[in-house]
Amino acid sequence: MTTTTAAPSTAGAHLTADPGRPRRRRVTLVLGLLALGTLVAFCTVGLTGNLEYALGLRLRKAAAMVVVGVAIAYSSVLFQTVTHNRILTPGIMGFDALYMLIQTLIVFFAGAMTLTGADPRLLFVVQAGAMIAFALALHRWLFDRHSRDLYVLVLVGVIFGTLFASMSSLAARLINPNDFVTLQDSFFAGFNSVDDQLLWASAVLLAALGGVGVRLFHRLDVVALGRDTAVGLGVDHRRVVHRSLMLVAVLVSVSTALVGPITFLGVLVANLARQLTGTFRHTTVVPAAAAVSVITLAGGQLLLEQVFDMDTVLSVIINFVGGIYFIALLVRESTR
Repeated sequence: MTTTTAAPSTAGAHLTADPGRPRRRRVTLVLGLLALGTLVAFCTVGLTGNLEYALGLRLRKAAAMVVVGVAIAYSSVLFQTVTHNRILTPGIMGFDALYMLIQTLIVFFAGAMTLTGADPRLLFVVQAGAMIAFALALHRWLFDRHSRDLYVLVLVGVIFGTLFASMSSLAARLINPNDFVTLQDSFFAGFNSVDDQLLWASAVLLAALGGVGVRLFHRLDVVALGRDTAVGLGVDHRRVVHRSLMLVAVLVSVSTALVGPITFLGVLVANLARQLTGTFRHTTVVPAAAAVSVITLAGGQLLLEQVFDMDTVLSVIINFVGGIYFIALLVRESTR
């Protein structure tokens, strides 16, 4: 009797054991500490002049990097999970192109002074609202009808992104050259002029959405196995994907409206997090990706200010490195 009852419990222990969990926890902890150390270095290295004022400015930029970094990492991991593609980012849905089109139309119809002198809170509401409305319209038009329309949704998003970019390019060719210089500066992400009220409102929204998303993590782990497998295991695949896409739309819209587009950051941090942790579990990958994102933003801004003397912008550096990594991913996927 003793042997018969002990055997199942031993087998169950082997089935439920996760020998890789301690390693994943250590990796996530190290990444978190590195992110914290990078933020501290950014806030303190080369600090001169009025220390209280200078430190306040850097703390505000550091807070913006945390909010934007976490939002981009969070949305990228969820988007890659529901699309089952590790070389896609939410930006492919046309959010960045729509942001640039809004900026261009403001300058085209009202001039560059209107763009630079506009209330940042009003501008934020217009830009974020337009991007969220665009995403909701796409979801309602395509995804709500048939669950198989997910890939059609992505494809239509790509088409609209191309349309927005073309319209923005056409309008930019018709504006005053001096206004175009001002407009071009607004196309690059920047952390130097983030409004305090918008920053804290975005942080609160991110915390609320993060709490909602955490509830989906275990079901997203199953969704990552494929639609048929998820349905067979009792997961409402359609509802989980729909809620995830809604979270992605809001997170990307808010982060883009807050500082501007950073195209390849999501691809970079999401895939690095999976490689470093060696797992697909969202309870591990999302925090690791957020830490890598903060390290990238804070470390890149530190290099930009202390080494490159602000001769370029952070998004250019990140897009350059992320573009190279993106090409490497394409090459690796094509050889499999």
